[in-house]
Amino acid sequence: MKVIEAIKPGEKKARARALLLLSGGLDSVLAGKLLEEEGVEIVGLTFRSPFFGAREALRVAREQGWPLIVVDITEEQIQIVENPRYGYGRNLNPCIDCHGQMAKIAGELLSRYQADFVATGEVLGERPKSQNRQALGLVEKLSGIRGKLLRPLSARLLPETEPEKQGLIDREKLLDISGRSRKRQMELAEKYGLREYPTPAGGCLLTDPGFSARARQLREWRGRLIPEDIEIIKCGRLFFVEEALIVIGRDEKENGKIIQRSLESDILVTTYGFKGPLAAVRFRRPDGMKEAAGTEERKPGESAPEEPGIEKQVSSLKAPFEGDEAIKKRMVSRKESGEFAELWRELQEGKLTPEKQLSAKDEEAMFGIPAVKEACLRVIRYSRMRENQRAAAAVIFGLKGGVREFRKEDWQKYF
Repeated sequence: MKVIEAIKPGEKKARARALLLLSGGLDSVLAGKLLEEEGVEIVGLTFRSPFFGAREALRVAREQGWPLIVVDITEEQIQIVENPRYGYGRNLNPCIDCHGQMAKIAGELLSRYQADFVATGEVLGERPKSQNRQALGLVEKLSGIRGKLLRPLSARLLPETEPEKQGLIDREKLLDISGRSRKRQMELAEKYGLREYPTPAGGCLLTDPGFSARARQLREWRGRLIPEDIEIIKCGRLFFVEEALIVIGRDEKENGKIIQRSLESDILVTTYGFKGPLAAVRFRRPDGMKEAAGTEERKPGESAPEEPGIEKQVSSLKAPFEGDEAIKKRMVSRKESGEFAELWRELQEGKLTPEKQLSAKDEEAMFGIPAVKEACLRVIRYSRMRENQRAAAAVIFGLKGGVREFRKEDWQKYF
């Protein structure tokens, strides 16, 4: 967990200060506005992870003049997604556990930011699974701050909280909204002059059926979720093979995203001699490339064969998926590399210069990997050259490339 003071809070000035869980959605903003009317000082608290960001919360905080704390919960969020105590919603969204975790973190930050209680925009009955009366009670239980968790929009339908009992909040000025209709929220938005706000739950990828299906496939393939994998499956066409994940861009924008989200150990594949898709081949284990290339275990006493050049390059890389250090593995921003851009341009123009070409041995090893060969055939299949009788694809490893020509019958099976 990492705490970032995006808009730094000052010293407490009002009689009461609330840490407001601010998603940037309408409900959380309205909760803050209601509390402001009661003279409560607002400090926004939002969260970011591979599944949601802080952009909307930052926009709202600036508009409303609220300080904003951003907490990165990447590790904590992945743990919850993999093993939620209270299960999932309609997709891969563990909303009860997630809300409870956020409220717990907020509770831990109360004294640090001189706040008296935590407020949220939750509305009783708005979401059948995660905002029914029992679920709201579970969230408060998980938070560890029983009595200090206030839901201003539905407060009069819920048990009285400590700030109400202490006179910090006038309960009669809080609301009794319930159910899925958003008519009253819309009326309040008009009253407060709020014009732009996202749709409910629109910011969390875990509520999206398509992304949830991808994440489930990813977890089944690798056995767990890691941030680098989550980032790359947000774009492109995905193909899971035994030892590798192949991600293929559907347009120029997605090609750029794949470059940005690729790792040092990924093999990139593109078209040769014409513009087309870009693919990343990511291995399930650090030694996956070596195994796929045909490296065999030696018998006792047997001398070691000369190691192919490509394997030397692979073994020199830090294993990106070893233990907990996987979380800290940085992505390679190849998009910012002028050398990479030049190599990619040469390949798509069919002008690979000798100094940028893989050795014959390395090239043979690369194209001998089944996942790499499949990626080559698929980038051709999804290019304008798919109806030709012959077409070439290129592999990129580091800042060198290799080229292989294929026949139509080779990629025809991927239609």
